[in-house]
Amino acid sequence: MLHITKEFPGIKANDDITLQLRKGEIHALLGENGAGKSTLMSVLFGLYQPEQGTIKKNGKEVKINNPNDANALGIGMVHQHFKLVECFTVLDNIILGVEDTKHGFLQKDEARKKVMALSEKYGLKVDPDALVSDISVGMQQRVEILKMLYRDNEILIFDEPTAVLTPQEIDELMDIMRGFKAEGKSILFITHKLNEIMAVSDRCTVLRKGKYIGTVDIKDTTKEELSKMMVGRDVQFAVEKKPREPGKPILEVENLVVPSKVHKNNAVRGVSFNVRAGEIVCVAGIDGNGQSELIYGITGLEKPTSGTIKLEGKDITSAPIRERSKAGMSHIPEDRHKHGLVLDYTLADNMVLQRYWQPEFQNHGFIKKAAVQEYAERLIKQYDVRSGQGPATIARSMSGGNQQKAIIAREVDKEPELLVAVQPTRGLDVGAIEYIHKQIVAERDKGRAVLLVSLELDEVMNLSDRILVIYEGEIVGEFDPRKTTVEELGLYMAGAKKQGEAKA
Repeated sequence: MLHITKEFPGIKANDDITLQLRKGEIHALLGENGAGKSTLMSVLFGLYQPEQGTIKKNGKEVKINNPNDANALGIGMVHQHFKLVECFTVLDNIILGVEDTKHGFLQKDEARKKVMALSEKYGLKVDPDALVSDISVGMQQRVEILKMLYRDNEILIFDEPTAVLTPQEIDELMDIMRGFKAEGKSILFITHKLNEIMAVSDRCTVLRKGKYIGTVDIKDTTKEELSKMMVGRDVQFAVEKKPREPGKPILEVENLVVPSKVHKNNAVRGVSFNVRAGEIVCVAGIDGNGQSELIYGITGLEKPTSGTIKLEGKDITSAPIRERSKAGMSHIPEDRHKHGLVLDYTLADNMVLQRYWQPEFQNHGFIKKAAVQEYAERLIKQYDVRSGQGPATIARSMSGGNQQKAIIAREVDKEPELLVAVQPTRGLDVGAIEYIHKQIVAERDKGRAVLLVSLELDEVMNLSDRILVIYEGEIVGEFDPRKTTVEELGLYMAGAKKQGEAKA
């Protein structure tokens, strides 16, 4: 890709970028949220047309007008937010667009054989007859990868492939990528996770604010050097926090039972714990062990079958979501698109979603536009939310990391008594993670209670004052991060160990 420039209203997403991919290499593309990585890959995949620049394959200039052109050239892409049809089966999604037909009827037998052979060869186990709406995100990603392989693509683009995976699934994906490389396929790998780049990449190209910063050989660099190229300054990987004496209990959960949407058993089974003022309590576990449903129960997204939830001594077990918000609860949800934002609203409207009825933002039922605008501008500046048109930007058009920052800004600024943060740094770059961690610790130091759910064990160990491990819907252990190890937590998370009487 030579001298690629791509512009959107108010922003130059790619400014004269040159990127070269060799045959049989894993080439990482690193940059902050909104640095232009996904845009550059969307240009290569034919989703966008650049204003300037050329693309050459095997030395010949090519024109990629749409994804079908890209596929014809052997270029495939796994998108950050998967492009799957939820009500179709896995098999139908894989063959969509390149179906075999005979007299107008779909011929699926050959396709099924090819898909099963590919899934066997690469260790991508899938059920071809399952509906996409019923399978986990890790499984959906395998479907996306099989889509590329089914089309015999030789250039594979992975856009943030590990943002939604568990540590075990990440290791599997890394092995799969090494397998592709051994076969001579070329991989472009977009990520913010420096450990992953160091583990699998041969070379890494760094972008910052839409500009090309440089390309380095992984064997000749360090994590610290890469993060400095990416952010433009030194980044602290450790979280600084002083010891605290927690105050009174803010959140009290007793014998909570929450049903599961996926199977007949309860997802949360008799869980009891509390979070006190001035402490960060982290719920750690492998994805799918009931932590999502536990948070749904606490925040009001799901109705508990039994048990009680108290916020500052007040029973909120069956209170509506707005009442919980008014009582002092903020929620950074795990699915930013489903529960965090109204994607087709402006950034300003999203910032006041839970406050627009307050006197400062409305007068006799009419929204005070100027007040909302001013408020949004303050948060955008304070949290460095990068957007093409400021408060008027449509949320959908922003990068995933900046959407996340917008949600965090809105929830923290409400000055809650209890901050419930689920995967708050998912999909963020190191600079943004450092900032969010500081915000969470600052909330704790102001005497707020923080309930954190994270799949990143480094984050769990770094941020929390107490760790609760959840396994199959039950709390199986409580730990002090200063006195435990990642290995010990891992054993409890996998269900290999259980504390005799887990204190809650």
